[in-house]
Amino acid sequence: MSKRDYYEVLGVDKGSDQDSIKRAYRKMAMKYHPDRNPGDKQAEEKFKEANEAYEVLGDQNKRAKYDQFGHAGVDPNAQGGFGGFGSGGFGDIFEDIFDMFGGGFSGRRSGPQKGADLKYELGITFKEAAFGVKKEITIQRHEKCDTCHGTGAKEGTSKKTCSKCNGSGEIRYATRTPLGQFVNVKPCDVCHGAGSIIENPCLQCHGAGKELKNKKIQINIPAGVDTGSVIPLRGEGEPGEKGGPQGDLYIVLRIKPHEIFKRDGNDIICEIPITFVQAALGDELQIPTLEGQEKYKIPEGTQSGTIFRMKGKGIPNVRGYGRGDLYIKVIVEVPKRLNDKQKELLKKFADVMGEDVHEQRKTFFDKVKEVFGI
Repeated sequence: MSKRDYYEVLGVDKGSDQDSIKRAYRKMAMKYHPDRNPGDKQAEEKFKEANEAYEVLGDQNKRAKYDQFGHAGVDPNAQGGFGGFGSGGFGDIFEDIFDMFGGGFSGRRSGPQKGADLKYELGITFKEAAFGVKKEITIQRHEKCDTCHGTGAKEGTSKKTCSKCNGSGEIRYATRTPLGQFVNVKPCDVCHGAGSIIENPCLQCHGAGKELKNKKIQINIPAGVDTGSVIPLRGEGEPGEKGGPQGDLYIVLRIKPHEIFKRDGNDIICEIPITFVQAALGDELQIPTLEGQEKYKIPEGTQSGTIFRMKGKGIPNVRGYGRGDLYIKVIVEVPKRLNDKQKELLKKFADVMGEDVHEQRKTFFDKVKEVFGI
């Protein structure tokens, strides 16, 4: 069975802001929460469906990929499926839900947390997009402090285990509610969830254990990408907290316009100006392609605006399946400045040609006479 559109699931428009999406999800989550609908399988399914929709739409990066590629652009198993509440604002929302029943939410914020994702916009040329290219970029991200080696403590000192939470970073307590007993877990108010205290912070990073640095990264851009294509680089984002994995880096591509070619999917279009003589008598043209110039013969009597196709001369498919075509649109140029001799020759040419050779013109004016009864 195909999945419903995530915007439809939450009852919001595609252009809705993040606050509107969050409000819509909170409303649905409270309405269909299993504790409010015990034994109701339909409510349970709607609750799961809303979770899945918000896991994607509540995350800017996932939402961008969903808007571009639909359900195929998001992988529900990439970070443990849709059941986890560690991203996309689930923690805050479920705190509201559990507080409604008089309890607290046992979040996972005090445990390992994945680092923040980063985004980098990269401009490349039309030809680089067509055939692929290797690029080196420089980003700014936090790295382990060279002075304290990530401990955050001044050289010669070390962290001390927090005496209040005994190094867990959490304070647990139970709350009784009409639905039973809930165990609340909240960050320790002394060490703020760190589990340890730095009495003598590092002078370089001021106790953070990390500092902002420039990082050079090599990127392999595949052939066939287009403006808006996203290349994910796993583990190249911000460092995680408390042993959590590093975030990801998303490369968003912007393709610079070409002076000659226009792109339509995997096809490219090129307008070629030709003279009246070339159009009338036919000619062998030098056609620009992505690989260089190639010869192409047009027949006599070619009309302005005629489109010819050169098969397989377009953009390679980004997934490696074939290649688009090159479409040549010929435009017959009419001379703007003629000398007296040229004008005289054209007049003689018109006399020799007569009216009968201009079939389209004759047909058009025959229709005019028929319509207006001339």
